[in-house]
Amino acid sequence: MATHDKKQTGSALDEVSLKIVEQLQQDGRRSYAAIGKAVGLSEAAVRQRVQKLLEQGVMQIVAVTDPLTVGFMRQAMIGITVDGDVEPVADALAGLDEVDYVVVTAGSFDLLAEVVCHDDAHLLELITKRIRALPGVRATESFVYLKLRKQTYSWGT
Repeated sequence: MATHDKKQTGSALDEVSLKIVEQLQQDGRRSYAAIGKAVGLSEAAVRQRVQKLLEQGVMQIVAVTDPLTVGFMRQAMIGITVDGDVEPVADALAGLDEVDYVVVTAGSFDLLAEVVCHDDAHLLELITKRIRALPGVRATESFVYLKLRKQTYSWGT
């Protein structure tokens, strides 16, 4: 999965851009013509706005899979305590294929990393051999997902 750092746009989106984002959240394959009809713009104007939103890092258009259906039977959130600078550890975690989310936090943990693994043995290897082996990692605590109750991508609309 790709990593991303959100670019700061410095200003809120206007109502039309929010409507475009909402249209794409409902169906990322919706045509520019169909979006234009829904928001009151030409196909070309929608194409330009979508390109601008993508370039600004406001949104991404991606295929979202269910990990269970593609052979990843174990998901977990790993709380990580770091000695020293958290940035190099965060960068190293972001480089691991199994990690799909990394956030620097305040509180009990310095970092949280969501991981997706094939099974418990894969999760154990990832934590013990690769995450805990990173320079600066002092401790980890694992929160294994038993059931996903809600996951949404509709922020901002």
